[in-house]
Amino acid sequence: MTISRPKPELTSRESKDLNLLALFTAIYCRAHHPEPRAPLESAALIGSGVERHQLCASCRELLRYASERRIKCPLEPKPTCKHCPVHCYRSDYRAKVREIMRFSGRRLILRGRMDLFWRYFF
Repeated sequence: MTISRPKPELTSRESKDLNLLALFTAIYCRAHHPEPRAPLESAALIGSGVERHQLCASCRELLRYASERRIKCPLEPKPTCKHCPVHCYRSDYRAKVREIMRFSGRRLILRGRMDLFWRYFF
């Protein structure tokens, strides 16, 4: 007999943050990783829209790690990571997410996604 715990509900802010990170990671993965891709299969994220992005195994692991950290963030309201007093990512993951954001952010802004440019500054 297994004990099932209720799934913690994601707030709309958490869902938006995770969807944006999944979008950025999917763009980076398509450009840098030729290996086969599959959707993220995390029980906590099903229904949030993150599962629609196809990622390689290493990017799925990064997104799984980032989503766990985002959901468990003790700060409310959540500041942006670069202004956060508590760094919850390990340094190697933090560097990888920074690289993904830099690459994908430029690519999306150059392709006309000005809403992301607006979000970056405000």
